[in-house]
Amino acid sequence: MSNQAELWFQPLIWMDFRLAVIFTVLMPLILLLWAFAQKTVVIQSLLIIYWRVASLLAIVVYLQIGSSPLSFIASFVGQSLIPLSLWFWADINEEINDLPDRPLKLGFLAWRWATSIYCTLSAIAVIPFLSCAVGGTTTAYCQAWFQPSWLYYNFFHANSKPEFLSLLGILGLIIYSLYLLYFLIVRLGKQGRSAMVGDE
Repeated sequence: MSNQAELWFQPLIWMDFRLAVIFTVLMPLILLLWAFAQKTVVIQSLLIIYWRVASLLAIVVYLQIGSSPLSFIASFVGQSLIPLSLWFWADINEEINDLPDRPLKLGFLAWRWATSIYCTLSAIAVIPFLSCAVGGTTTAYCQAWFQPSWLYYNFFHANSKPEFLSLLGILGLIIYSLYLLYFLIVRLGKQGRSAMVGDE
């Protein structure tokens, strides 16, 4: 198969990158600042949980800079965890439902639905490329996913070596995985859907 045939999906990858910036970075940041300004603690809490979970997507960017096969698995897991993190918490959901119908609540609910749909579709889109995690990333079919991260690299880290940034990504992935395992085994096992990330 020619490279041209393999890369028919390249515009879709760039569209996914742009949507990721909007839905997973800019909008939740605006909502978090808005929630702090309005002193809406429950939305603050859920957004802080979101940012902890979504930090895996930042790790993915650094893995992709070094063309790491792990980036495909981490991307799929990260996109899958985000909708779970936004809807899982029974106590938070109840408190949000009890909030008055003001612009912050309506904006947050619209973002939560939109982001959940986007991340679910994005995770599904990655599934055909999970073979790159075991078969190597040297083909154009796999490397097409790295181009947005390489643009980020050229813009923000042009003076750093890709191998070093990829190593940072691997270290970040290890720390993230250990924290996630701790939460799943210890916190969630004790408190279930009422467990709050970061609460003691």
